[in-house]
Amino acid sequence: MAEQFGSATTLALLIYFTHLMDVTNMMIPARAMLRLLQRDSNTVKFADSTGQELDARTMLLRALAIRRLLGRLLHGNETNVGILMPTTVYGALANIATALDGRTSVNLNYTFGSDTLNYCIETAGIKHVITSRKFIERFPGIELNADLLILEDVAKKITTGDKLLAWIESKLPVSLLERLLGLTTLSPNDLLTIIFTSGSTGKPKGAMLTHANVAANVEDFRNRLQVGREDRLLGILPLFHSFGYTTLLWLPLLSECSMFYHVNPLEPKKVGEICLKYGCTTMPTTPTFQKGYLRRPKEEFEKMHTIICGAEKLPADLVAAWEEKFGHRLVEGYGTTELSPVVSTCAPPNRFPGAGLLYKPGSIGKPLDHVRVKIVDLESGAEQPPDTPGMLLVKGPSVMKGYYGAPERTHEVFKDGWYVTGDVARLDADGFLFITGRQSRISKIGGEMVPHILIEEVIDKILARQHKPEQENGGPQIAVSALPDEKKGEKIIVLYKQLAISPEEICKAMLHEAIPNLWIPSAHNFRQVAEIPVLGSGKLDLAAVKRLTTEMEI
Repeated sequence: MAEQFGSATTLALLIYFTHLMDVTNMMIPARAMLRLLQRDSNTVKFADSTGQELDARTMLLRALAIRRLLGRLLHGNETNVGILMPTTVYGALANIATALDGRTSVNLNYTFGSDTLNYCIETAGIKHVITSRKFIERFPGIELNADLLILEDVAKKITTGDKLLAWIESKLPVSLLERLLGLTTLSPNDLLTIIFTSGSTGKPKGAMLTHANVAANVEDFRNRLQVGREDRLLGILPLFHSFGYTTLLWLPLLSECSMFYHVNPLEPKKVGEICLKYGCTTMPTTPTFQKGYLRRPKEEFEKMHTIICGAEKLPADLVAAWEEKFGHRLVEGYGTTELSPVVSTCAPPNRFPGAGLLYKPGSIGKPLDHVRVKIVDLESGAEQPPDTPGMLLVKGPSVMKGYYGAPERTHEVFKDGWYVTGDVARLDADGFLFITGRQSRISKIGGEMVPHILIEEVIDKILARQHKPEQENGGPQIAVSALPDEKKGEKIIVLYKQLAISPEEICKAMLHEAIPNLWIPSAHNFRQVAEIPVLGSGKLDLAAVKRLTTEMEI
């Protein structure tokens, strides 16, 4: 009897520790990736519009060869490695090789100027930046305070021995290979990447995302959308964007779907062509980019059944126009760089019949499985009842470790263990989230809170009645800001490029919308500008909008 008990105990412990090892493997993306890429596969795993087409095993082989080269070119204590690459197969390989070498990737935002890029480089202590000559030549004004590893040049330093050893490594059992690469010494709480925020409200901050952060977000996102072998992702977002980094790099590396890249999201013709060529089904994107694709032939996007829009509000008229033309509904998700990034998303009702539990018009969806949210009063901090707007707080395994080298700034965004998003939202009785504004985009007029984003939505709705979305040339047409006002505290300012009707007609139409009169700007506070400032992600550059508004008033 004792022997049987002992045997049962040993078996139980063996099962427990085996499960524990499996869980740890999944929490280190590079280790989980090795298991997937080593599986036999003759199908294309990654491809791009430059003509690169690689299956899973070839991706692994090339990543291992590049990793061996990085081991010689980088200093042993050089933890953070800059990457200035477009959304291509080799952009992905640079990130994979860096992860396999146990280093932290820092994908640099190439829409920044030299000053901001060098600020990021200095902040993260970057000594080397991996880039491509063809790519860097597109930005002749950029000068970086770091040594450049030009892929076209360093590739010549990959020796026959490197290739042979990489081939041998690719054939080793995964348990042996990950030990050989040093991946078993990594902790889930070690840094996988540093992603600098867009800087829309000031200097970029380096969000430290751990292996566990990214692994948890990928797993939850994949489960919400049921991404599998039959899915073909279209990648147009940059890898310096957290939504791009998580869903266009690690999602295909940790699932059985395929990945197809195009470097420039502002080229609708080429995006449509690659979508048609590979029969793409799924795409993380932004509403601004989708407006450009709306003009493409139906056959290019008719297989694209899952399109998740983020970074900005998804206009209802765009949703209707897209569904009418392509037969699939755009849905909206929400996240921030600091949250790895996805917090919530709707699931397309056309993909999940009867998916009322996962979709509601105008909502950013329900929180992902392991994400906790709560809404608190902006002033008292008390938790709000359903359907009452307040500050959105988030907890869960995807919440960043903090801002790199900035403990004070980290402390500012955490309250009792919750990450304070800065976004104003409401949570309805069914558990769906709705963004109603941003704390930095709320004016206090006559003692009342006035959300800029809702004013923009109303004006966009009025303008949409005058012309169809496909007639737009992409990008936001208006931006709401504010200036000090002696009588009421602040006054609403509307910046615009072109208007189909006059400011007076817009203000008159706003009287018939379900908004307080206090939210309606004066017609003489509309200001025409040459361009509405936007970031590389397509969302408003709030710092530039504020600066432009102030300059126009002087």
